[in-house]
Amino acid sequence: MRDFAERSVEQARKAFEGFLSVAQRTAGAAGDVTGQGGVKSVAAQVLSYTEQNANAAFDVATKLVRAKDPQEIFAVQSEYLKSQIAALQTQAQELGAAFQKGLIPGKQ
Repeated sequence: MRDFAERSVEQARKAFEGFLSVAQRTAGAAGDVTGQGGVKSVAAQVLSYTEQNANAAFDVATKLVRAKDPQEIFAVQSEYLKSQIAALQTQAQELGAAFQKGLIPGKQ
């Protein structure tokens, strides 16, 4: 059962990586067509954060599958929540700065 769960997590990770690759190419092409460098930069940053957050979720899923008891599950979930809250706060601040810098005329 554990092997099946681990394989499922790994398959989901690979599928997401394929999706992300397509999304990155599409965002790059859209930025080239519109000629809006600020939008392209913010889109690339959002995709980067999406990749980081998804990888963190896949990592925690793998750890949860391998957990040996409820205490370990709780510890893994608690650490994940702490690290994701910190990451999301940082990402929100950086995106706010990027929007101000890249999307408001005269702030580049």
